[in-house]
Amino acid sequence: MTPGRNIRPATVADIDRIMPLIDAAKGIMRSSGNMDQWADGYPSPETIASDIAVWGGFILENRRRAVAYFALLPSPEPTYSRIDGSWLEEDRPYHVIHRIASLPEEHGVFADIMEYCFGVDPNIRIDTHRDNMIMRHNIIKHGFTYCGIIYLRSGDERLAYQRIDRR
Repeated sequence: MTPGRNIRPATVADIDRIMPLIDAAKGIMRSSGNMDQWADGYPSPETIASDIAVWGGFILENRRRAVAYFALLPSPEPTYSRIDGSWLEEDRPYHVIHRIASLPEEHGVFADIMEYCFGVDPNIRIDTHRDNMIMRHNIIKHGFTYCGIIYLRSGDERLAYQRIDRR
């Protein structure tokens, strides 16, 4: 973990601190050409509250200032039940990472989040929008394997990845 940073469970009281992080992430996406992901009010405060309600919402703080948010949720992930491709392992439980959002001036956030998540579970799945080149770069850089395409409830496709650390 980067010195000065820590990750802690988010609370409902943090939602007002989380939503500006979501907006900042949307700005990063738009400035890098990803115009369609996280549109139409997604993720909403209700989505974040849902993460928190199942103990899956987390805040990364840098010297007590919220600089990133992410969800780490246990399997099964309903949208992962059908994949055009194949997972590295189908039968083992896993955790899924959703909704990574950070301030643009914070660097190394993805690495800190991965360190935390793989401390929870050695089997992690993640997906992203085809146009999210920054996220795709980070996912591959951190050892994930491309597994195929999954489809959201809306029918939108996402590129799906998995990494299994053998302990």
